[in-house]
Amino acid sequence: AAALAALRRATDDLKARRIDALVTAPINKEAMQGDGFRFTGHTEFLAAELEGEPMMIMCSDRLRVGLVTIHLPVTEVSAHITREGIGRALDTLRASLRRDFGVVEPRIAVLALNPHAGDGGLLGREEEEIIRPAVAEAVARGVLAFGPFAADGLFANGGYARYDAVLAMYHDQGLAPFKALAMEAGVNFTAGLPYVRTSPDHGTGYDIAGKGEASEQS
Repeated sequence: AAALAALRRATDDLKARRIDALVTAPINKEAMQGDGFRFTGHTEFLAAELEGEPMMIMCSDRLRVGLVTIHLPVTEVSAHITREGIGRALDTLRASLRRDFGVVEPRIAVLALNPHAGDGGLLGREEEEIIRPAVAEAVARGVLAFGPFAADGLFANGGYARYDAVLAMYHDQGLAPFKALAMEAGVNFTAGLPYVRTSPDHGTGYDIAGKGEASEQS
């Protein structure tokens, strides 16, 4: 209840221009569920309250990762991967990199959904029928988008460093490598909103509460 009250008050203050930016601490999404909060996270709540089409961007000095889908069960991800959705995500990511991060014309690597980028359709058709055409359409609009790349290869061989950002298809595909590479210096930034909102890149950490072990770095 206290977390929800704080979030609502801060959001009201943001809309009333009493504050200029919002930094949220982690919340327990399960405990928050109730009549006053039926969202899967901060990002979805802020999308409803502040309008706009938000995108979660995990950023550090060495890596930026945007997401096409955010808080979905893995079994539902494929159904939510569309040409239009990927196109909107690329446009939002590009605009944020230019406006918020000062990148003149960002190069964006797009991840495949399936292992081995689908192996030409052997391991799934999403790459050939949805992701690759969406990348081509974005390139035609002037977006410097590349891919789709197999996720394991792009991160394992350091290929991500050749790009200003990586667009992942779903939550763990992007956040697992990000947290492995940049956990201590990572920040969650919400692009696509009319206000600045950031948060740390970790959860509530109830398992270490009161032990004096939590890192404040993020």
